[in-house]
Amino acid sequence: MTPEDQEETQPLLRPPGGSAPRGRLVFLAAFAAALGPLSFGFALGYSSPAIPSLRRSAPPAPHLDEDAASWFGAIVTLGAAAGGVLGGWLLDRAGRKLSLLLCALPFVTGFAVITAAQNLWMLLGGRLLTGLACGIASLVAPVYISEIAYPEVRGLLGSCVQLMVVTGILLAYLAGWVFEWRWLAVLGCVPPSFMLLLMCFMPETPRFLLSQHKRQEAMAAMQFLWGSAPGWEEPPTGAEHQGFHVAQLRCPGIYKPFIIGISLMAFQQLSGVNAVMFYAETIFEEAKFKDSSLASVVVGVIQVLFTATAALIMDRAGRRLLLTLSGVVMVFSTSAFGAYFKLTEGGPSNSSHVDLPAPVSMEPADTNVGLAWLAVGSMCLFIAGFAVGWGPIPWLLMSEIFPLHVKGVATGVCVLTNWFMAFLVTKEFSSLMEVLRPYGAFWLASAFCIFGVLFTLACVPETKGKTLEQITAHFEGR
Repeated sequence: MTPEDQEETQPLLRPPGGSAPRGRLVFLAAFAAALGPLSFGFALGYSSPAIPSLRRSAPPAPHLDEDAASWFGAIVTLGAAAGGVLGGWLLDRAGRKLSLLLCALPFVTGFAVITAAQNLWMLLGGRLLTGLACGIASLVAPVYISEIAYPEVRGLLGSCVQLMVVTGILLAYLAGWVFEWRWLAVLGCVPPSFMLLLMCFMPETPRFLLSQHKRQEAMAAMQFLWGSAPGWEEPPTGAEHQGFHVAQLRCPGIYKPFIIGISLMAFQQLSGVNAVMFYAETIFEEAKFKDSSLASVVVGVIQVLFTATAALIMDRAGRRLLLTLSGVVMVFSTSAFGAYFKLTEGGPSNSSHVDLPAPVSMEPADTNVGLAWLAVGSMCLFIAGFAVGWGPIPWLLMSEIFPLHVKGVATGVCVLTNWFMAFLVTKEFSSLMEVLRPYGAFWLASAFCIFGVLFTLACVPETKGKTLEQITAHFEGR
């Protein structure tokens, strides 16, 4: 064990006698950082109402055909993959706070370019810029929040990252009922602008400041966030860490978190959730729903409610239990949704429609109407299950499991994996449904959900109630 390893396992920030801090401004700081995830949730959801609007547009406004619409929905994930790499670099060099401030610029610029778009290339360029900002925010916001939170509320505050993402998606769906694509893009500039304003008054994380040997600034940050800096002790930091080196992958404290973080991000996307959210209206049209846009809003509401529930119980139930239960629910729901498409295969394309506000009849007029309700039930069950576990927890664990000196590189790799997988799934989802048929595509997603559950039970440790340094010590076998 090296001196650096010994120091890494000690709590950098700890209250004497085990008392918990009582400051409440930590919640304000977490909210300010979570406006970044709100912005990228809006950017993700933007394509769902904007694509139909752009397909209806007449010259001289830009118009989307089938292939262009596919790129318009998927290119944001390519930008986000690049943003994950850039965010990992910024995280260690510019710090957590400045990285969040900087990611507001491509958000606002990207939506401004979309607002002024006169052709397809401007639309795609704006989406690429918002994607770049999404990648940075999806990496930096969880890390910032995990480093300012004390263990008793880290699960709650960390889960708010995903809560703000799904809230942003829902806001995009709701606003899509009222605004056409240009005004919808103008609305997308609002959350990052508020984040830029609020984060100017928030401190850098105490852990990052201590890693830079800025003890006085760290004490001031603790005073602001927790209200009682004098009661906190700082152990000697010893030799300065020199960052990540490939040779460190031989250490269990490095390669084990790497495997867990990358695998969780891959399984999250292979469950098909981004394809479901990007093409929610199309999926519900396939399921023969009369008002597919309303169905998308209902799904968004369910996602927000269950993600909020997960945030409230995260520090009680723990990460492993919620991941496992979430995965089991997703297995059953994707299997049922595949069964719906299998049973309706070859039937008339417009033989039945279900109007969501109408009451469910106990004896439907025909079999297809009952099967359509199987579809909406399966979709809602999937969204609820995902929101409770596999939505928030991979991002939360990513911010918890890596040692401080490799966090920038490690979280960058995890975010790159997540967004690259999101691009593949989103871009090729339609093609996959043609090759495997819709039922085969959803049954394949069910198989990946099963692998995710097995991986959780075999490899993922419980982190609730532990300091970040205790989590690092667990991976190193101490």
